[in-house]
Amino acid sequence: MPPPGRGVVIGGFALLTLIWGTTWAVIRIGLQGVPPFTSVALRFAIAGSVLLALALAAGVRLGRAPHEKSLWVANGLLSFCISYSIVYWSEQYIPSGLAAVLFATMPLFVAVLAHLLLAHERLSPRAGIGLLLGFAGVAVVFSDDLALLGGEQVRHAALVLLVSPFASALATVAVKRWGAGVHPLSVSAVPMLLTGAVMGAFALLFERARPVVFDARSVGAILYLAILGSAVTFTVYYWLLARVTATQLALISYLIPVVALAVGAVLFAEPLRTRILAGSALILAGVVIVSRQR
Repeated sequence: MPPPGRGVVIGGFALLTLIWGTTWAVIRIGLQGVPPFTSVALRFAIAGSVLLALALAAGVRLGRAPHEKSLWVANGLLSFCISYSIVYWSEQYIPSGLAAVLFATMPLFVAVLAHLLLAHERLSPRAGIGLLLGFAGVAVVFSDDLALLGGEQVRHAALVLLVSPFASALATVAVKRWGAGVHPLSVSAVPMLLTGAVMGAFALLFERARPVVFDARSVGAILYLAILGSAVTFTVYYWLLARVTATQLALISYLIPVVALAVGAVLFAEPLRTRILAGSALILAGVVIVSRQR
């Protein structure tokens, strides 16, 4: 597969960073009217339907490549069911910017898993230093927030949320290793539809008694997250994953918190302090080091 132009790759990275950087705040807005499992089910049912329609219209042949059906199940459970249900649940208790920062540990998980499972993505000492520097920046960013927020529920939610980036990292490495020849629409559309069904069942079991308010804010949030935050972004993400290394692509998780923290500060008056700015600088430094190495 010929490599894409540098400008196309940079444009893809920028698009993912900007859209996913805003989704953390939009999730919080949507949760004001719709419970977490119901929100996840609706988001991915809509996104999966849109992508499946595009795949059929484009003549994409589904389920023909080796490991494709297995990747549907693995990606649906890891990237969407587990990862996003945890994110939505956690954002009931912690700020959107802090949630994005915690999820930014994903590149560290990806680097370790890629080192173990992908023959051409061994972790060099220099790249390891860059990843650790970025992780140190993440720690600096959210340490002040955790201290200010306090409370057992916040600490518990923050700890649980760390399962989300690990699950997403495992799915990313699995798609990178076994996804050769699988169309990006296939590896995103079908898993999203599976997620809509699974999380819909979970919503019926655990959120039946919770009120659901479909007002302009909650409906707008669901549509934004489904169309832009899922259908568009994950298609671009898996297109890039077939053309750049898994570790390199995961580095967008270091940039997304910078956008998320800024949006959270503007919309919800979430704290934006000197320590957050210093941590963001460390994050960007880590991105530069690992990107140059890769």
